[in-house]
Amino acid sequence: MRPVAIEPPRASREVPKRRRISVRSLRTGLTALFAAVLVGSLAPAAHAAAAPKHASTAASPSAAAPSWPGNTPNRTGGRDYYLDATHGHDSAAGTSPRAAWRTLAKANATTFRPGDRILLKAGEQWQDEQLWPKGSGSSGKPITISAYGDAHAGRPYIATNGNVPSPFNADGTKNPQTVGLTGAIVLRNQQYWDINNVELSNDDDFATNITKGTYVRDGIMVSINADLLKDGEDSIMDHFRISDIFVHNLDGPSSWQKIHYGAVDFQVFGSHNYKDYGTGGYYFKDVRIEDNTFENVELHAVQFAFNWFAADSADSGQYDDSGKWHEGWEQLWVRTRDLYSRDVYIGHNYAESIGQGAFQLADTKHMTVEYNEVNGFLKRYDAVSCALYLWAGADSTMQYNEVYDGPNNEYDGTPWDLEYTNFNVTYQYNYSHDNAAGWMAYMGNSSNSVARYNLSVNDNGVLVKNMLSSNYAPTYFTNNTFVYDGADLDYVHDETFLSRVYFLNNIFYNTSKTTATPWYRRTGALRQAVFSNNDYYEASGTHSTQEPADPDGLRADPKFTGDPADYVTGAGVDRIRTAAAHFSLRKDSPLIDAGRYNTHLGTEDFLGTHLYYGDAPDMGIAETRIGRRVAHPVDNDPIEDETDNRVDLALGKPVTASSTHPGANGALGAEKLTDGDLTTRWAAADDASYPITLDVDFGADTAFDQVYLDEYTDSGTNPRVQSFDLQRWDAATGTWVTFASRDTGIGHDLTVTGFGTVTTSKLRVALTGQIATEQYTPTLTEISAYHTGA
Repeated sequence: MRPVAIEPPRASREVPKRRRISVRSLRTGLTALFAAVLVGSLAPAAHAAAAPKHASTAASPSAAAPSWPGNTPNRTGGRDYYLDATHGHDSAAGTSPRAAWRTLAKANATTFRPGDRILLKAGEQWQDEQLWPKGSGSSGKPITISAYGDAHAGRPYIATNGNVPSPFNADGTKNPQTVGLTGAIVLRNQQYWDINNVELSNDDDFATNITKGTYVRDGIMVSINADLLKDGEDSIMDHFRISDIFVHNLDGPSSWQKIHYGAVDFQVFGSHNYKDYGTGGYYFKDVRIEDNTFENVELHAVQFAFNWFAADSADSGQYDDSGKWHEGWEQLWVRTRDLYSRDVYIGHNYAESIGQGAFQLADTKHMTVEYNEVNGFLKRYDAVSCALYLWAGADSTMQYNEVYDGPNNEYDGTPWDLEYTNFNVTYQYNYSHDNAAGWMAYMGNSSNSVARYNLSVNDNGVLVKNMLSSNYAPTYFTNNTFVYDGADLDYVHDETFLSRVYFLNNIFYNTSKTTATPWYRRTGALRQAVFSNNDYYEASGTHSTQEPADPDGLRADPKFTGDPADYVTGAGVDRIRTAAAHFSLRKDSPLIDAGRYNTHLGTEDFLGTHLYYGDAPDMGIAETRIGRRVAHPVDNDPIEDETDNRVDLALGKPVTASSTHPGANGALGAEKLTDGDLTTRWAAADDASYPITLDVDFGADTAFDQVYLDEYTDSGTNPRVQSFDLQRWDAATGTWVTFASRDTGIGHDLTVTGFGTVTTSKLRVALTGQIATEQYTPTLTEISAYHTGA
């Protein structure tokens, strides 16, 4: 595929690549005209972040800003303090440009009051220094760090060069005294701060990649250190604004240290288990991180609110109400103890060449992440991550973001990620392209995850990657447009969906003229997936035998407005709808009114068009204004009503187990095996010995020719059964008779057939052997029996 690049006029001075866009033009003719019209009429009212004044240690001229904030009066009622690295004196009063302080150490020794401003002179540099001013602002009177001086000089530049304390003790444990003090700018247990118009770096030799050791270096580190809070002190830190900063050249070891670091970090620390701290606190609120540029940083561009309260200790895990076990690092306890940060906005940031995941966000609710651009991630880190995602979050939206140049990773490596323990998290109106690992990672243990109206082009890895846990509620993939090369695509899905997933109104557009779409790697992978009203286009004209059943689907050319081979790049996130308009539908498209309504579609498409017009929604990311406007759509044909039409003869029948685990408040009983819910499970006691028997009582003679079994697996929980027998109760002799045996394990979604039709009043599943590498007793989610007459 050949991307179409859009470029504004080139400036005479060199600027970071946020503005340095490759030069090519849109295709001529109607495609260009249509896209241009949409840019003018539909582009969101958003401004791009200001380009850095300079991208090296030397200040360069800039005509971008008519004045720095510090050149205007202080409107917050505090006092202004000035710093000049060349002409200042620490013995001066610091309260005027002529009486400026010289070093950051002078500011660090000062406790500032609400409304004060700390103003750094434009064009000046502070080498080998760290800024950690003391004090907190108050509501309406934040303390500000900003710039003053010549409007044509570069941002004031703090080059800390790695001169920060180690957050670790000699034995590798976190040091409560120094953890969180690793930034070029540091705030710890402080609130009501605004930081803007500064340049930061924190590495003495970025050309030499740090691959080992315990280095932790940040641009801005804002932390809550629970160990240092005194009784009665506020554990909720309020109001932070970080904008128009340029952070570059941060390096650290490419290994997991349980402390995240990067350009902007908000973290909560505590050296004890989370149970040793109170509930309902220890979080940030009212945070805005916007209009910033991040280049060549490790690990992240923005990292938000991971809580490492001994989360990996033996007693940090917990059972949820359904009996599902959560490891401590899954952080379900953030929800049960209300430790979420909240009311966070992260927008209009540009991140380039990021060592690990660019925007790694966690433990936050009421978060909006929009109009961020990621140009290259996982560039130096030798493990796994994704470009932009929320983990253990709630009630949050990721939208209008663009990600490209991702790695070719088997695990993760995707632009987006429906991560663990998310509740009501939506990805919508995002654009990803040219990411070799695929489109979306998908972990599980979540509720109401929605991915809708997203555009994916050339994400030729796995479109929906992994699923390691079952979910509390179904996941919806609706009205996404996937354009890929089937010859280069690994799979649409690589593992096994463990819970119900709905694919509705999506376009699967395979550009390969030689290879049909590879849909899955594992047999039974799509058993829990329901496909309805999707379009399956194969440029070769040949469809895969793996293609899912979709009675109301199409196999038609969508007739996009633009040529799919010439997709748009370089427009920037402030004009992201340009890329989406390229994949809108022509008026003669067969996909118009061919979709199906569902409340999870939302209220508007990628281009801002109301949903919907005509007899039904359109397929794909853009709704055409053809037909009458349906002002208040109603779902009168719920896709949720479409279930397996086979009758499960074991559903609701009593089950007797020879062994049952006593934990999880009794939630692991054998009745869970026939409740029809794959999110519940039975488990054997820890001291159980094989054979372990599970007896289903039909109550009367019942004929069946299929038996379905499913082992529970999750993060750290593998299949455990190596061999089993299926037995029927022979009432005449009062004995159990084996009619099928397997020694190849159970795993996920195993349907046993080939034994003909069995008629009996009871079915026994006898687990006879354990996988040699497993030490724990078995746990299953379901036993079903069917009579198909085949």
